[in-house]
Amino acid sequence: MSARTSARTSARRAATAALAAVAITAVGIVPAASATTMTVTQQHQQGDSARLAHQKWVAVHVLKGVFERGDTGVVDRFVRTGYIQHNPQVGDGAAALKAVGRSFHQQFPQATYSVKRVIAEGDLVLVHSNLVATPDTRGNAVVDIFRFQGGKIAEHWDVLEDVPATSVSGNDMFSTLSRPQTPIPGQRWLTERNKKLATDYYDRLLVHQDLSAIDTYVAPEYHQHNPGIADGPEGARAGLADLFQQSPQLRVEPKRIIAEGDLVAFHSHFIPSPGDPGLAIVDIFRIRDGKVVEHWDVIQSVPTTSANDNTMF
Repeated sequence: MSARTSARTSARRAATAALAAVAITAVGIVPAASATTMTVTQQHQQGDSARLAHQKWVAVHVLKGVFERGDTGVVDRFVRTGYIQHNPQVGDGAAALKAVGRSFHQQFPQATYSVKRVIAEGDLVLVHSNLVATPDTRGNAVVDIFRFQGGKIAEHWDVLEDVPATSVSGNDMFSTLSRPQTPIPGQRWLTERNKKLATDYYDRLLVHQDLSAIDTYVAPEYHQHNPGIADGPEGARAGLADLFQQSPQLRVEPKRIIAEGDLVAFHSHFIPSPGDPGLAIVDIFRIRDGKVVEHWDVIQSVPTTSANDNTMF
């Protein structure tokens, strides 16, 4: 594994500690209430919120502890021994994660992992971050996805992309521009409705390559964070029309969807043509008032070899 790849792979995990504070706020834990006054549904919702808050906190705590502080003890406490790894540069198991963390921290002791947004649903937590291994550089856009089992991290996927100096829209890859300008997911009761809307949009637009989906689902004030695409519905239309023209055999395979409140993320395999290893992509959409108002993504080429046998998906 090259020093640069190791840096990018490991540092992204460091971001999670910063998320510790964000995680609790983002989940919005239900205030305590006496069991005698709570319905069964309310008790279930409170328990689910607490579980998701814990999972967010653990994800952040492990990333930050291992890759910013070099504290591999957090792996012993919060990562299962049989940890399954999908980063192609790292082997399976908790021991491999600790080894990468030690090496990375020694090489990049001033690395920062700035967490931008966190989404949790079921047993999955998604962390969207800016990893900067060396101070005063732009670093990488990173998405980490963790699967939890029994309160500990059991599996991990990630996608990394270099942050460019400029973008077509003038927007960076991380900020929240739609209102309210907060990275914290909206009310959880909106999750299922927004997840269905985003899934319908994604399936129609990308899986079936129907550009008219933009007319139906995208708001006029649509904010774009993909550095190669312009703002607004017309920017999205032009960018995707170009993609479909360049890759007429493109196949898009969604692998997992994670939603919370007004944020919906898709982890997918884009295959430009048969036999091509393709791209690992995470798209994050923000839904407001029944329309897609903002989009972030991270894109990485799938390598032909891997340190594990699990693929990136």
